[in-house]
Amino acid sequence: MTASHLPQKPDFAALEAAAPESADRRTTVLSLIGSLVFNWSNNESLFIYVLMLLLKVDQASAAIVFATLNTTRARLDLIQRLARIRIKDKTLSKELNGLIDRFNDGTHIRNELNHCMYTVDSAGAISHTQSMRLVQTRNALRFGEVKPLDDVRIHEMSDAVREMARINREIWDFLPRLEAHLRSGG
Repeated sequence: MTASHLPQKPDFAALEAAAPESADRRTTVLSLIGSLVFNWSNNESLFIYVLMLLLKVDQASAAIVFATLNTTRARLDLIQRLARIRIKDKTLSKELNGLIDRFNDGTHIRNELNHCMYTVDSAGAISHTQSMRLVQTRNALRFGEVKPLDDVRIHEMSDAVREMARINREIWDFLPRLEAHLRSGG
């Protein structure tokens, strides 16, 4: 009989017994993930209004175009292409590109945390993440990168949440200026 390639099944009874000891840490991790997803989703949705202004359509039409494109990357590509032909003010254009670049940076950590497997240690604490992406090198194909979910990573997650909140406020500030520019024939 061959050895299994599967990971060892967790001792769920032991994990459940140990879980109260690590509840605060787990709550912190889950709260950060939830906050990141919440802020990211709100930011992505605000780009519907950017698209609405660039296309000169109503909100429902912009939402239809937005939803028809099945990836965030495709949606933002469309916005950037439209911006190139519609926004004449270089400062405004640069600001939009900066917002999109910063949003994309946050997308990386959001994707990482949404598309991974979480490892729980014997004390019930979330200790590691394993990416669900295949990593191909010249000589091998391996299953996702394993990263510790330590204090450094918690700090990175907190920074990402704060940055997504800043981006949200900046998009709200940007929208009326974009609207005024486009109304003026920009």
